[in-house]
Amino acid sequence: MDLTIHNAFLPHNDPEASLAFYRDILGFEVRNDVEYNGLHWITVGPAGQPDTSIVLNPPAADPGITDDERRTIAEMMAKGTYAGINLATKDLDSTFEHLQAGGAEVVQEPTDQPWGVRDCAFRDPAGSMIRIFEVS
Repeated sequence: MDLTIHNAFLPHNDPEASLAFYRDILGFEVRNDVEYNGLHWITVGPAGQPDTSIVLNPPAADPGITDDERRTIAEMMAKGTYAGINLATKDLDSTFEHLQAGGAEVVQEPTDQPWGVRDCAFRDPAGSMIRIFEVS
């Protein structure tokens, strides 16, 4: 079996702020921006990796979600506990400095974790946890 990650979904509640974060601060390419009834699905991805993308989606657009579920999702997004993604870099310190200088919300400075990785963490404008691991 030969599987790859094609895309992952993260929620957003402000397309302009999401574009500013993913495109302008992280440096991702915008691959698609679909608007329907005032809602935006924005596909972004790292340059040089055209087969891997993140779809920033409006979380309440699913017609199967109840009003109570929409409220819960909004509360979890506000607390930063709804979604997240792990990214990787070869130079964690310079990546951290770049993101911090760009105004990204710092959750954790670069740290050597007891399980053997070195990482840092930020929140995107929707509250999603963006954890960045240092890899060789």
